[in-house]
Amino acid sequence: MSAVSSDLPYVSFENPDVMDHALGDPRGFLSDYPSGAVFDEVQRAPDIIRYLQQIVDEAGSNACFVLTGSQQFGVLSGVSQSLAGRSVVLHLLPFSLSERYRGGNPPRLDEVLYTGLYPPIHDRAIAPHAWLDSYIQLYVERDVRQLVNVRDLSAFRRFVQLCAGRTGQILNRAQLANDCGLATNTVAAWLSVLEASYVIFLLQPHFENFNKRLIKAPKLYFYDTGLAARLLGIRSPAELAVHSLRGHLFETFVVAEFVKARLHGGERPRLSYWRNNTGLEVDLIEESGERLLPLEIKSGATLNREFFANLERWAALAGERAGPSRLVYGGETSGLFRGVRYLSWRELSRPLDSPANISHS
Repeated sequence: MSAVSSDLPYVSFENPDVMDHALGDPRGFLSDYPSGAVFDEVQRAPDIIRYLQQIVDEAGSNACFVLTGSQQFGVLSGVSQSLAGRSVVLHLLPFSLSERYRGGNPPRLDEVLYTGLYPPIHDRAIAPHAWLDSYIQLYVERDVRQLVNVRDLSAFRRFVQLCAGRTGQILNRAQLANDCGLATNTVAAWLSVLEASYVIFLLQPHFENFNKRLIKAPKLYFYDTGLAARLLGIRSPAELAVHSLRGHLFETFVVAEFVKARLHGGERPRLSYWRNNTGLEVDLIEESGERLLPLEIKSGATLNREFFANLERWAALAGERAGPSRLVYGGETSGLFRGVRYLSWRELSRPLDSPANISHS
């Protein structure tokens, strides 16, 4: 998007003067930008999108407008109604590791997990805890909960914190509802709004059973480990290093990197996980044509033969559909072990279109 928008004027609808002009005289406002512009927080002025349809039709390819917003509901509803067939939708999540470090050397793993990858923390050198606290208060606890008209802030805050405690784990909605003291349908509605707000995502199970009974519940992940860590009350990288959920946070980080790689490239992620009723699990499966590319995720820094056991068992069950196996772990070296490519987490900082493209050779 930067190549498209770098030469366009930037306009934020959070500016009261801009809002007054846009709402009071939308045609006059848009006439100031005959070649296009970047309109940020455009959901605050939804009527502008309706007027854009005529301008885009008249200008043809000579005008380019980039519409951004922190609440996709207002943006997408206006785009789908007024700009259908005239627009491309991109989902921009927090930085991926490769976007932030571009093949350079990231800091220690626990610092990466603790800090997270929201752009303002890195662009403005803001202390992670300060920015994340504001984000939780102003976006998660105010804007997001208003979308479902949540009146009890304390209940919603506890719900979000309990979701953080389940990141990287199979979601049991009934148990979550019981722990929150809420009805199951309320939990379902609140999960949906967190998904639509790009706070969390649910990774669905792969349903091809390979003659075994499968677990059919999704796994819950946060898009950003820094946000999850802050909700868990983790106060430093050193504290995260010994936290009981460190392994789940590492898995969250790796899975989110794969999701970002696809969405930032304008593709739909074809990702799932696989687990049967005996406990055999593969953390991530990516569909590539008719092949299934399995990935195991281990937070340990020292390679262990057992790290590869599930991949070997799964490959035997999957047969011809099994593609090259990979393992991402918390260590520093990469190589090949019994046909499985093992990768240091730092490999994800390489500027690739997708971590799935990491060499299997």
